Amino acid sequence: MPRPVRTDRAPAPAGHYSQAVTCHGMVHVSGQLPIDPATGLVIDGDSEKQADRVLQNIAEILTAAGSSLDLVVSLHVFVNSRDDWAGVNAACARRFGDHRPARAIVGGCELKPGCRVEMTAVAAVREE
Repeated sequence: MPRPVRTDRAPAPAGHYSQAVTCHGMVHVSGQLPIDPATGLVIDGDSEKQADRVLQNIAEILTAAGSSLDLVVSLHVFVNSRDDWAGVNAACARRFGDHRPARAIVGGCELKPGCRVEMTAVAAVREE
């Protein structure tokens, strides 16, 4: 059965959805924005800084689900502009290291005001 995931270490959902849902050994993370969970505000910064915050939010949700960034199999990235690509790529390289999940990036997205980046992820749940 699908099981919702909830952690206070990542931004609370702003609508009728879960931060993530686990099902059949996989965790599906909802779209995450560069929001500081402590303040609920979008962080200032370029696409690299914002992508790093998004990946931190995803990492916290994955931890709550019994997973981690090294188990991400797929990442979907939405950016305002192609100009944001290099910053996102740098943040991904730093956070994922040698691990290279499948990834799609879509440019020209109209995101929440102040946001340059949004990401969703699918990861395996760590086997016990």
